[in-house]
Amino acid sequence: MALKDSIADAIRPAVENAGFFLEDVFTSNPGNHRIVTCMIDGVAPLSLDEVTVVSREISAILDESPLLTEAFTLEVTSPGIERPLTLPRHWTKNLTRIIKITLNDDSEVSGRLTEFDEVRAILIENIKGRMKTHEVTFADVKRAHVEVEFNRKDEI
Repeated sequence: MALKDSIADAIRPAVENAGFFLEDVFTSNPGNHRIVTCMIDGVAPLSLDEVTVVSREISAILDESPLLTEAFTLEVTSPGIERPLTLPRHWTKNLTRIIKITLNDDSEVSGRLTEFDEVRAILIENIKGRMKTHEVTFADVKRAHVEVEFNRKDEI
């Protein structure tokens, strides 16, 4: 088993008990030092206090674990806006956000995510004040991600 998978197996229960999801674990060795990066996420955006609590728990587990015998730096982060939407909870968290979808035929659709179910997503695109509805089935989605909004209106 790869080191990143072993680390993930060791820390996943603590992350989940804290109410979060372990998205991924990355390891790198720049020079003679190891960096362990744990990407966690929640149902809502994570606060700095929440990340600090989970970081301490992960650190305690890794300090006691035989997996890492040399010095290491632990980084705990949350996924950025560029993270692809691949799981239902990613879509739930981003309901009402603008989503850009690349379809299997490489065409693109974007709009505000208004609803979704196990099979499809409904996006509303604002074209100069005219609203256009797009229904996209997940089987047709090659990639989907959140678009950055600088003028987000909370009254949606």
